[in-house]
Amino acid sequence: MKKRAILFVCHGNICRSTMAESVFTQLARRRGVLSSLRIDSAATHPDELGNPPHYGTREKLAREGFALVPHRARLLTRRDGLEFDEILGMDAANLRDMRRILGPGCRARVALLPDECAQSHAIADPWYTGNFDETFDDVLSGCTALLDRLIRTEEV
Repeated sequence: MKKRAILFVCHGNICRSTMAESVFTQLARRRGVLSSLRIDSAATHPDELGNPPHYGTREKLAREGFALVPHRARLLTRRDGLEFDEILGMDAANLRDMRRILGPGCRARVALLPDECAQSHAIADPWYTGNFDETFDDVLSGCTALLDRLIRTEEV
């Protein structure tokens, strides 16, 4: 069986998307389906390319008992639209930029992570808000709902 490929995306790939990648990885490990998944994250803008996750992301994950996946910020590419099954952004600006970068040949499902749990608001960027607690709660809700859907529909 082909691994299901999931890509999380935010503006700089050092706060929200790396948090989602780490949370989703650990949730999948706990549920015994990690081996059937490929999980990664990327940025829509080059501001932080090559940088490690933000210290606030690292600290919040550690406080919540989630391991940080090894990561350096990278840019979303058109090729990602061919290699990933689902590409999930954190807010409307991410979604707009993702669609522009991925282009018309994208085969992936492109959506917002908050939509997975019928959340009525975007996942706020803690780079600006400073609120890593709120961001973590929203990311955890979205990742849990995403994994539940994939397991329920037998996609993993």
